[in-house]
Amino acid sequence: MAETIEEVSYNYEDEGKLVRREIKKEILTKGAWATVMFLYQELDKKTEVWGAAKVSIVRFKKSGGVYRKQSSFNISSEKQARQIVDVIERWYGEGGEAHALPGGAAAAPATTTEVVEDD
Repeated sequence: MAETIEEVSYNYEDEGKLVRREIKKEILTKGAWATVMFLYQELDKKTEVWGAAKVSIVRFKKSGGVYRKQSSFNISSEKQARQIVDVIERWYGEGGEAHALPGGAAAAPATTTEVVEDD
């Protein structure tokens, strides 16, 4: 168990063998509740080949002096990651919807954009 958020790792072993390896880590927020983004790969058990890089955004809560995972969101492909970036750029980019909200008030009822299936 990690006592500091810097010690948290996304590596995972199954029966003593590394099957998920952390490539990079970015600490987005610190404190009793911390958010960390991991770039990682998973080992294909049949072929013994490391798969494509994926991203996970994980929330940790410090309890009893150690950080414990509370929730996570996995971005399963580069395509999905780029779709997320595109939406954030639209919302927060110059002239984006988030900038048009008065005083941070809630916008009109949410609208949905086209959902593209992940390959």
